[in-house]
Amino acid sequence: MSSHQISPEHRYPPEAPESAVATETVATEQQQGDGGGVMALLERIGSVVVPITVALYAVLYIGVEQMYAVFGVNPQQVGVDQSVLLGRLTSTLVLLLLVALPLLGVIAGLAWLIDRMTGGAANRLFQGIRKRPWIAATVAALWCGATYWGIFRIFGTLDLFVMVVVAVGLGVLAFLIPFRLMRRKPVGRAGAKVIVGGLTGVGLGFLLILSLVEGAVDVQETGQASELLNAVGFQDQWTVLKSAEDDKPLYDGRWMMLLGESDGTYVLYDCDKLETFRRPMETTNLSQIQLDPERRQGFTCGDLAQQDSGN
Repeated sequence: MSSHQISPEHRYPPEAPESAVATETVATEQQQGDGGGVMALLERIGSVVVPITVALYAVLYIGVEQMYAVFGVNPQQVGVDQSVLLGRLTSTLVLLLLVALPLLGVIAGLAWLIDRMTGGAANRLFQGIRKRPWIAATVAALWCGATYWGIFRIFGTLDLFVMVVVAVGLGVLAFLIPFRLMRRKPVGRAGAKVIVGGLTGVGLGFLLILSLVEGAVDVQETGQASELLNAVGFQDQWTVLKSAEDDKPLYDGRWMMLLGESDGTYVLYDCDKLETFRRPMETTNLSQIQLDPERRQGFTCGDLAQQDSGN
């Protein structure tokens, strides 16, 4: 019985010519250039925006605590917890969503337009820089170092030169090598995005804390809340207190800011005496309630406090 020997050329499928492989590669790159680059950009934006939002919301409650601490109370004493804060932020979140969606669309459109105008050179340049691990790790490390600016601002004012030195030094010493090692695997690259996004949200959150504290001090001095405080759910609500027994005005009928209520107690701020006090709800009626009252030019709080100190 004769054996049949298979020739080498029939042992495996014939390889495609180099010209066909090159043509297929070019076609694939063209398809990616038409829509893949834009979709990849949107995916990268989403993977960074989510940790930024989560970290910013986590730090936001700390800012609310510091804001009410200016008046000598905490959020729980005025009836503000995580659920109440989220409910008050609903209108702000809807507004941010309405602004963010068109903004992302404009960014994606501009990226696509620039890539088309340059014949794909912009995308190739971006991908070339992205594939160089040391460059990507350096940019991420410097950015993470810069996010600590908001934290250092709490302890004192820093000029631009000191901030640059801190950002570069902290980024190189603490983040550069870990980010370079994380660039070796897809899981590490995803983790680096989460870290960068989280630190960005924390840095923005501490800047927000400073702004909230400054806004609360302005309310304490001028009796008027800023748009930022209104955006995070602070209620610029004023009322005249009356006795529940005979419905007569209390405190000479002066306007009081209603900070909140909890456990059957109103928490109020006396703008004239610069004092925060509490009154039981069962003995107090609220009348003539106003939101965001208009103040005359140059209005400040503390008239009665100055008279008492003078006497």
